[in-house]
Amino acid sequence: MPREAEPSLNEKQFVLQALHDSVRLDGRELEQYRPLELTFGDQYGVADVTLGKTRVLAKASAELTVPYADRPLDGIFNIATELSPMTSPAFEVNRPTETEVLISRLLEKTVRRSGALDTESLCLVAGQKCWSIRVDVHVLSHDGNLIDAACFAVVAALRHFRKPDTSMEGGVLTVYTPAEREPVPLSWLHSPFCVTWSFFGEEGDVAVLDATWMEEQVRSGSCTISLNKHGEICQIAKLGGVPVEAVSLLQCTNVALVKAKDMSSKLDRWLAEDARRRDKGGLLAELSAENDRVPDM
Repeated sequence: MPREAEPSLNEKQFVLQALHDSVRLDGRELEQYRPLELTFGDQYGVADVTLGKTRVLAKASAELTVPYADRPLDGIFNIATELSPMTSPAFEVNRPTETEVLISRLLEKTVRRSGALDTESLCLVAGQKCWSIRVDVHVLSHDGNLIDAACFAVVAALRHFRKPDTSMEGGVLTVYTPAEREPVPLSWLHSPFCVTWSFFGEEGDVAVLDATWMEEQVRSGSCTISLNKHGEICQIAKLGGVPVEAVSLLQCTNVALVKAKDMSSKLDRWLAEDARRRDKGGLLAELSAENDRVPDM
């Protein structure tokens, strides 16, 4: 398997010494994120997220299908990730690396298992028809902290997505085109975000937020905390590396809550700006009202 070029020994020592002196190569504080930017596509459900030089694209889609036999009253929700060789020579097509598997599992636990999306609202006819929601995550540029960027992109894509409106009359299910009825948003319960800490040194005494690719090459451990703006923790993933004291972990969690609130407010603002951009002359409000009207008999 091809391997990515590793930093030299001198580079590693330089980065470690700088971090122990509370200095980062890009001039940030230890607890500071790189600039976070979000761009929505022309279609609903397309979110392009950049975190410094890391770039992730997420696209949500929906299709009608049959619900699982053991969950007849729930819809289906899946997240698929792709790390292509364009991103890094260490990634190969159809051969998931450890990084790709880790991102998939963390997104699965953070977004799907936390109940962020109300899957019961996706069921149209019990045991017969439901919506299957799928989010495809494509990493376009890798400069560290893929987990946080991918999680933000998935949440943004799902909150921005609109599915076709439906109605049930006389046992007949009708799915309306966007020209007939304005598509409707998903039933969203809460917005979880990932905040990843990297630890440096033999005892992990230096904790850093939003590590770059270079910093990730020399870290001795990491911990990803998934939580929403209300302080509800969805998961804490500490996968190997140096042990971290409980007090330090609590301090990291407190800072993670502040960052999650900041990401939540930014996402709300970007969604509102996109809604105003699309709502020219109040047309969307008129179409939404049209959805609620009872047809003349």
